[in-house]
Amino acid sequence: MFGLNKKDTKFLYIVVALTLLTPILLQPFPEASPLAQFNAGYPDLMQRFAIFGIFAIGFNLLFGLTGYLSFGHAAFLGIGSYATVWMYKLLSFNVLPGLILAVICSGLFALLIGYISLRRSGIYFSILTLAFAEMAYRLAYSVLTPITNGETGLQVYSNDPQILMGENSSTVTNFFGLEMSANYILNVGGWQFTFNFGYYFCAIIAILAFYLSVRIFRSPFGMMLRAVKSNQQRMNYTGLNSRPYTLAVFVISGMYAGLAGGLLASMDPLAGAERMFWTESGAVVLMTILGGAGTLMGPILGAGFIKYFENIFSKINDNVLHSWFSFLPDGLEDFVVFIIHPFVGKGWHLTLGLLFMLVVIFLPGGLVEGGQRIAKLFKRKKTTPDDKDPEHHPKPAPHVAE
Repeated sequence: MFGLNKKDTKFLYIVVALTLLTPILLQPFPEASPLAQFNAGYPDLMQRFAIFGIFAIGFNLLFGLTGYLSFGHAAFLGIGSYATVWMYKLLSFNVLPGLILAVICSGLFALLIGYISLRRSGIYFSILTLAFAEMAYRLAYSVLTPITNGETGLQVYSNDPQILMGENSSTVTNFFGLEMSANYILNVGGWQFTFNFGYYFCAIIAILAFYLSVRIFRSPFGMMLRAVKSNQQRMNYTGLNSRPYTLAVFVISGMYAGLAGGLLASMDPLAGAERMFWTESGAVVLMTILGGAGTLMGPILGAGFIKYFENIFSKINDNVLHSWFSFLPDGLEDFVVFIIHPFVGKGWHLTLGLLFMLVVIFLPGGLVEGGQRIAKLFKRKKTTPDDKDPEHHPKPAPHVAE
């Protein structure tokens, strides 16, 4: 079904179910519980899970399949954001034209950058992509101020043309009138579940992006990309030119990043040069490696892991810690808070770094490898009757000498 084999189809169904149930799955604790700090079912964070999942899926197509490590993918993320906001300024707040322009613009820039960068491989390719991304960041920050609005960032103003904006048109980002910021809250007992249209819009696009990546992985095109990663020199010796394949996947990967940038602008119609900074490129590299490079689910897990802990640890302050350990004697309570304080709040980078180290050291294959190990622990080895009963194993016929 959907052009996939039975195993991939079941896997796709699982991904769809988990994605649609995310607002419920990410609210495991009641609002009154001290552990409610670990809930992540609020719209802004859920949208980031989906958006950066798309970003990581696209990067994994390049790095996971070909082995080409790009340090400049943030450039396409920023280009997608700028293109989308410009569409808001010129036409209306409808997100669809903005996303289409974001994908087209990022694809064209990826074609240009990839055509030059892919003349080299290995570390030289990585440095070239980093240089292009840094150039794009500096241009957006200073030289191209009339287009990007420099350090202030590009945003929509009341005097912008917005030629398709009618009197009754929405003044917030929307999909043909359905507002991206629309929330529907469901209270069940002590739980509060927020269903946000913007999240489901991003989630459906993420599912489609994931489906496309599965098709690419299983296609002859994907097989050629694996051959490039396995031994590109040997592939060239056979007479096959690998450059069209690597350039094609570089452009596709850039279009994924542009789509993610456009969705970021759909969440908040503001585009700034900081989205093109090298740290964003480094973040998507970490997401892919952390989840499991070259796997289907790895980039999504890595993106969710980073964004979840980044948000959870950063909002745990001293007041939260004191509420958790208030049952301890005063002196002991203060001591415990003093010990944990450097790892949360403003020190969340330290905790996230330690988690990265643990995953890389003990799970070289990323979180996907961890899931596979857990599955093996619970998987019961099936034995057939032939393995148990020796009577089912007939003795070999005696050898008769000729």
